[in-house]
Amino acid sequence: MKLGFIGTGYVGLVSGVGFGNLGFDVTCVDIDERKVEMIKQAHPPIFENGLEEMLKQLIASKKLIATTDTAQAISKSDVIFICTGTPSLVDGSIDLKYIRSASENIGRALRDVNSFKTIVVKSTVVPGTTRDVVLPILEKESGKKAGVDFGVAMNPEFLKEGVAVKDFQDPDRVVLGTEDPKSLEMLKELYNFVNCEILETDTATAEMIKYASNSFLAVKISFVNEIANMSEKMGVDIDLVAKGMGMDSRISPKFLRPGIGYGGSCFPKDVKALKAAAESLGIGAIMLAGSLEVNRNQPLRAVELLQKHLDISGKIIALLGMAFKPETDDMRESRAVPLAEELLRLGAKVRGYDPIAKETAEMSMPKGTEFFDNVEDLLKDADAAILVTEWKEFQSYDPEFFLNHGIKILVDGRRIYNKKTFNAAGIVTEVLGQA
Repeated sequence: MKLGFIGTGYVGLVSGVGFGNLGFDVTCVDIDERKVEMIKQAHPPIFENGLEEMLKQLIASKKLIATTDTAQAISKSDVIFICTGTPSLVDGSIDLKYIRSASENIGRALRDVNSFKTIVVKSTVVPGTTRDVVLPILEKESGKKAGVDFGVAMNPEFLKEGVAVKDFQDPDRVVLGTEDPKSLEMLKELYNFVNCEILETDTATAEMIKYASNSFLAVKISFVNEIANMSEKMGVDIDLVAKGMGMDSRISPKFLRPGIGYGGSCFPKDVKALKAAAESLGIGAIMLAGSLEVNRNQPLRAVELLQKHLDISGKIIALLGMAFKPETDDMRESRAVPLAEELLRLGAKVRGYDPIAKETAEMSMPKGTEFFDNVEDLLKDADAAILVTEWKEFQSYDPEFFLNHGIKILVDGRRIYNKKTFNAAGIVTEVLGQA
């Protein structure tokens, strides 16, 4: 089979490269000419471990091509994946304009196609979108019948930024939501390389699995952050609390690590969207609302800890890391943004350094943030430092390193430093959630 991918963000490009690496002929489509040209030159428009090397091989062997022409991709492909973005609207619900536009373009291209093709939604959309939005548009624009002339399916992605290539190659589950048997068979053939369980559902159930999974993990993070905040005030060791909780097989230790909150392209947006969907049905979403509130407040706890030892006004505060997590340059919903906003509001001078995300951070951080190319310049003359992103580079820093760079006040927002050791060395250190 030949494959087409509409949208070349994390989902579309990683999936396209992943399938291309398995031997499939892949066509990647994007309306952004800059992205298309970058891909043609074997330069991914996103940073993801291992992606560039694989893309170079595929471009050289012509197993993957990039274009702005949707019709070209449809004519050449047996299975077409919709991987466009679904940004949040003001009320938290998702904006389907890119999904609708892609569906319209695909539908028009299907008019002149005689072979059976399956259109697969891979974007994260609320339950019912594939069936009630995408399918009718495809039928209207093509003049053809779903399930007879073409297939429709939903195949949610479960790629973690930073290890997305590995997640594609070795997934822990594959969910195939289909509306017709032929599409199911085509997708099962496509995914015959996986060693995990393949769950077959209808499209709406597949859509809900994605939302429920991300929302559950977000709630779990907010829960342990709230317990950490309590433990800090009560003099309780949150690390042992989390370890004790995680020993219960029903809970597991995953996502029980306190910090300054979750970010990225998925968790915040998906929780907001599911909450908005529930409210539109007249159903309460109390836990989802609580998770979002905890996550909004969590970065401010780092400021609170800093204020115990420093009058922030007029002081230079250095942020170690700005990306929402290590091994990515993604700044979407990064906790560095509200943290910097609060520091600036209180009159601080904010500066930041990130090993990878400087370019994206310059577009995302609040006005007034100063950016540096290395940690030495970042820390020079700074009055305090806050660890925001736990890059390996930062994990290697010991008390001597900070002292040699003049840092005597440190707030650890990701709990990678030993508070007792750092305090004993003469650095006033606060670790989020630790008494």
